[in-house]
Amino acid sequence: MPKSLSKVQKQIAKKRGSAGKASAMHENSRDHHRLQAAGVRDEKIARIIASRSKQNQPYLLRIAHFRGAAEALPLPLAPIPISDTVSLIQSYVFRDDEELSQLKKSRRAGRPPSVRENMLRQRREAEEKEFESGFYVPDMQDEMTLARLRNWDGDWVGCNAMKFVRISKAGEKKESIWPPKGMS
Repeated sequence: MPKSLSKVQKQIAKKRGSAGKASAMHENSRDHHRLQAAGVRDEKIARIIASRSKQNQPYLLRIAHFRGAAEALPLPLAPIPISDTVSLIQSYVFRDDEELSQLKKSRRAGRPPSVRENMLRQRREAEEKEFESGFYVPDMQDEMTLARLRNWDGDWVGCNAMKFVRISKAGEKKESIWPPKGMS
């Protein structure tokens, strides 16, 4: 049975002929109900795709940050020490410090913080908390992961081939999986 709206429209047009009768459809007809159901399905799928991409965006931005570090490496790729990875994580966690201070300076005395300032502060606190227990990053000590990270095109599916680890502030490294699930 066809699922998408375009397939249903095509089937109905084929059944009714090319005389343009598709627009003269009765509102309680089976074909009209099929078109409505297919339209609702397409809208639901589009909503699900949009919400999933919104959920995945923070992880893609994080990986893109570490991709920049991998691209800066000289071509005979060498593993990055954990101490350098910890400093890369710190630069990622504190990336919004300048904007936070700018927002704080522009706020009048006695006024509550703006929505943007609250959002940045909450994100930073959550990332600092994650960093204490283990920050989710690509394995920068694995040469294959570094090569794949350099060639990564920014899509979610491309991350399946990389290895991921959790690195704590103390420099402890734990293996992890993709996609991230809790403290995996």
